[in-house]
Amino acid sequence: MTELLAPAGGEQSAYIALEAGADAVYLGLSEFSARAGAENFDVAALERTTRFAHILGAKVYVALNTLVKDGELSSFFALAKRAWEAGADAILMQDMFLGKALKERYPEIVLHLSTQAGCCNVYGAELARECGFSRAVLARETPLDEIRKISSVIETEVFVQGALCTCFSGQCYFSSFAGNMSGNRGRCKQPCRKRYTISRKGFEEEAYALSLADLCVGERVEELLAAGVTSLKIEGRMRRAEYTAAAVAYYKRLLNKENASAQLIALKRAYNRGDYTAGLAFGQDKTFLSRDVQGHIGEKVGSISLRGGKYFCKSDYAAGAGDGFKILRDKKEVGGAVFAALADGGFYLRSNCALTSGDEVRLTTSVAGGAATMNFTKKRRKLEIEVECFAGVPPVARCGNFECRGETPLETAQRAPLTEADIAACFFKVDTLPISPSIRVRTADAFLPKSALNAFRRAFYAALADELDPKRAPLSDCEIFVELPASDKKFTAKIVADGCAFAEQREDILIYKPSDYARLDEKFFAVTKEKYLYLPPYFTEEDEDVVKENISRFDGIYCEGYYGFAFAKKYGISLFAGTGCNLSNRLALSEAYQTGAKYLALSKELSTAEQAELSARGVFVLTAGEIKVMDLIYCPFSRTCGGCDQRSVYELTDESGRKFPLRRYCVSGGYCRFEVYNCVPLLGERANCSALYDDSLSRGVKHTTAGGTTSGHTKRSVL
Repeated sequence: MTELLAPAGGEQSAYIALEAGADAVYLGLSEFSARAGAENFDVAALERTTRFAHILGAKVYVALNTLVKDGELSSFFALAKRAWEAGADAILMQDMFLGKALKERYPEIVLHLSTQAGCCNVYGAELARECGFSRAVLARETPLDEIRKISSVIETEVFVQGALCTCFSGQCYFSSFAGNMSGNRGRCKQPCRKRYTISRKGFEEEAYALSLADLCVGERVEELLAAGVTSLKIEGRMRRAEYTAAAVAYYKRLLNKENASAQLIALKRAYNRGDYTAGLAFGQDKTFLSRDVQGHIGEKVGSISLRGGKYFCKSDYAAGAGDGFKILRDKKEVGGAVFAALADGGFYLRSNCALTSGDEVRLTTSVAGGAATMNFTKKRRKLEIEVECFAGVPPVARCGNFECRGETPLETAQRAPLTEADIAACFFKVDTLPISPSIRVRTADAFLPKSALNAFRRAFYAALADELDPKRAPLSDCEIFVELPASDKKFTAKIVADGCAFAEQREDILIYKPSDYARLDEKFFAVTKEKYLYLPPYFTEEDEDVVKENISRFDGIYCEGYYGFAFAKKYGISLFAGTGCNLSNRLALSEAYQTGAKYLALSKELSTAEQAELSARGVFVLTAGEIKVMDLIYCPFSRTCGGCDQRSVYELTDESGRKFPLRRYCVSGGYCRFEVYNCVPLLGERANCSALYDDSLSRGVKHTTAGGTTSGHTKRSVL
């Protein structure tokens, strides 16, 4: 059965989403939520929400999907336990191995793998299932063919609407290193939405070079369902309730195979960045990037003309007081405007900006439209209720197999016996329960005072509510501390790219990072020391076909994604789990060891003190060199391949003049992928672990630039 899953930034949003027709909602608590800026829930609000949802016949999923540090494990387990006891139908987690540890201690808890875990192929899906997850929320970049394969391994949940992250899921450190606000900790400051120039002809002009349009799969949901997807997910825990209601209404119409054009208009008016894209599941389309306009672009309703020195918009839209508009000129935003007055064939606008004839008018706030969106028929659960009232026996009310009996037998009526209409009218009163009962009554010659009948009704519905939302049994406390294997030897490892002088490397382990996986540098294979092939976090079956013929020439793989564990096992090679696995606590490390890793790199968002707490055999920390802050699975040049100079490295320059290297590489399919690096390299403090150096740009790991170096998070722990 298809599930329509809606966001709930706060308690009221949850009720609106459920009453608008969502089959489930997902939400965050006050801690460990990847949307720390949302209203979020305390446990009491969660209990109220799960009760409402379960009575309605819906589900509630709780996102505890940030990275968890070693010192936070007790708090995390306590909160996961409380969330389950409060009625959560599943817990969403980013840390796959911490999830495995949680499932081992609490088998009752249902786990869903967060999109932040970057599941994009069957290897990641197989590992998720092995770790105890029953569903995977797929990376937004996952192509349709991979979705189909993954859906045969594990239940899948796929985003169909809402904001898209520029960086591959779970691999963004831009906000973290730019301002100590980590997306992996739910505090992303969205530097990707700012203006940049790129050092390629035609892209030197400042633009929103990394900002993506909002996702709107629309009618293509049918292709996702045909691929085996179970849950269709709407993004937007930070957005208004009107947006959630509009999105739910739109997709409910599509799923019911009804005309949804009016609902799409309402959705665009509620929130629309970039006039929407169908997303990378179907390939990069022309609207994927929103380079010219940031934020809500709304719906085009007309254009400006001058009438008597006033700004007039010819339009069929019935504008009104309070409506707001965004004005575009040559596709770029020039300012805003508000409704001024109605006129024949359109309306007048008022703006503080100088507008010109031909400027495009986009509706971004519709007072009447917002009210109409929220004026929906509230979803109620339909239940068949049977009530029996006969003299000499207690009253009985039933719903399916559930039965509630009164305590006192009914009297024989002397003058005014209970009628079927009286009893039905009483039981139609359901107070605040989100149900719509169909009442069938059987009675004869019975009498019961009205107050007693009302009391019996209230007792029945209270008991029925408990039946529909049974209280969870408390979970016992568990032991969470584990000893890590002692460190016996310190190693050094270096990530090297094409162009490096391999023979001059003095490290114990070399990790080769090709610029083109179909054309590996043969010089590397002459190196006799331990060597690994670098695999990026996004990896498809097509990529595997390119890589597999050379796998046996390496001792193993250095992999930035969880999928590497299953991949290495298939090919019988060693695994070096990279920094992209975001290992940040001892339970995750312990489970990663048991799952087959030979070497493990800690999250690059830990301080030196936090790294030292996790010092163990084969544990590495990124100590010096380049800091990759983003993986882009799309082309920032909109695939203008004919005019591309195909340089190996470009420069991405922000409004402050900081320059971020933009590295291009290829794996398969003829399309390039890109990596963004920090504006200055890392020269951090050394923890009591093995050292990892990154020379992906072939500049030397201890080089300095005009901006110097950074100590990263080694001195200052990420929030």
